[in-house]
Amino acid sequence: MVDTNTKSISLNNLGIKNATVRYQLTSNELHQETIDKEQGIVSSLGAIAVNTGEFTGRSPMDRFIVKDEITKDKVWWSKINLPFEEDKFDKLYNKVVDYLSEKEIFVRDSYACADENYKLNIRVVNEYPWSNMFAYNMFLRPTAEELKDFSPEWTVINAPGFMAVSDEDGTRQHNFAILNFTKKIALIGGTGYTGEIKKGIFSALNFILPVYKNTLPMHCSANVGKDGDTAIFFGLSGTGKTTLSTDPNRSLIGDDEHGWTAENTVFNFEGGCYAKVINLSQEQEPEIFAAIKKGAILENVKMDDKGVVDFTDTSITQNTRVSYPIYHIDNIQKPSIGKNPKNIFFLTADAFGVLPPISKLTPNQAAYHFISGYTAKVAGTEAGVNEPTPSFSACFGAPFMPLHPTKYAEMLSKKMKDAGVNVWLINTGWSGGQYGVGRRMPLKYTRAMISAVLNGDLGSYRYEDYHIHSVFGVAQPRTCPGVPTELLSPRATWNDDEAYYKTAFKLSNAFRHNFTQFEEVASEDIRRGGPQRYSF
Repeated sequence: MVDTNTKSISLNNLGIKNATVRYQLTSNELHQETIDKEQGIVSSLGAIAVNTGEFTGRSPMDRFIVKDEITKDKVWWSKINLPFEEDKFDKLYNKVVDYLSEKEIFVRDSYACADENYKLNIRVVNEYPWSNMFAYNMFLRPTAEELKDFSPEWTVINAPGFMAVSDEDGTRQHNFAILNFTKKIALIGGTGYTGEIKKGIFSALNFILPVYKNTLPMHCSANVGKDGDTAIFFGLSGTGKTTLSTDPNRSLIGDDEHGWTAENTVFNFEGGCYAKVINLSQEQEPEIFAAIKKGAILENVKMDDKGVVDFTDTSITQNTRVSYPIYHIDNIQKPSIGKNPKNIFFLTADAFGVLPPISKLTPNQAAYHFISGYTAKVAGTEAGVNEPTPSFSACFGAPFMPLHPTKYAEMLSKKMKDAGVNVWLINTGWSGGQYGVGRRMPLKYTRAMISAVLNGDLGSYRYEDYHIHSVFGVAQPRTCPGVPTELLSPRATWNDDEAYYKTAFKLSNAFRHNFTQFEEVASEDIRRGGPQRYSF
């Protein structure tokens, strides 16, 4: 039993001994603790700004899953899901809890999954107060009544200051994020990047929900209209999931992680948002900008001596972030649950500039593009990237998917068919040429295209109102309210047909090459959903 009045709790059952436990501190208390310990600075917007240290993003090659009786025959063991030995985990776990013993640590009880039928109770143990504040923001917050008999099912142990010794501990280097499904523990060390905390639980749910609950986990955002129509936005980091789902005319369900149930509901896993803030502006994204206030945490941003953030500064990382509780957004769905979606959007930032800004997909194309999970890296975002580079992440979230991607694709295809969903491919990337030549698709036009879908304008189009793309086979509308007609044809924006088609076929070849890893398990219909020609 937890004494919530004195905020005390024993962690002896975890092996953490004689620690000074700061239990269930409020957001304001954790904000102040971070300042007092000189681990963060208050920005002019009121949000606290922290530096996560060596790691400013996830480290996929240091993410492991313990290979045991539960996982050995179910997990898709690959370069994404790396196996970890049970005895190695036990030894490393003991070293981490010994490290945390006799320290001041911060503990938070919370849960994931807004739908009561899928609720997962979580205890988060943090070395740093701002990491615990992140857990407050990102997980769902129990009431005082719920805390009285709270029993955690999963435990996250987060020790950024603990450095593994790879030769002894079985890790690749000093940082690690390890899931143990038998012991229901996410063990994280050697990295201060807070995203590892939420993605650890997301990865666990990506195993638990499809295997045991017949529910599809999704790396997506979602919102709902005034008439109850749900829209889902799939996309990799930087493609616009948070931006496009945060709409003043629609209620936000969540910005990153959801489940789609057999009972035909869509629910948020989380209690907050974790948004990229690179080039954030109050004019372009007013709702997100307004959410950056006391209670939010800015990560790895640069500020002047008055605490004014320069959101264009990437000198620490391109992956600057903010976390905030979802109630910092005015227009939210309560509880964070919607009905079956009517429209699904696949977001891609095509730096080659050859995909249409919007196109409608057939069911086979939808399955193909979901399995592919395409976006592009641009010059300067990573060391050694000097020109646009295709990037594929199955199901728009491969690093978090313990099962084979086709498992999730099959579940999505069935749900789309049963619900009669329309699926749209949205290019939030470049137009008029590839990165360095063309320009980024203006956000106002992307919003107009999505609004045209959601209000039914594009849904009423006839076959002849679309042009079938000669390389990718997708149906691009010839007109769209609020969007200049010339923008809807990527070829027309280039003013150089030969250069356009050479680049388009370069990308189509990359799609086909990537899909070879799935051809043995994908149906012929799904394979036909991709581009069909190899060269110009």
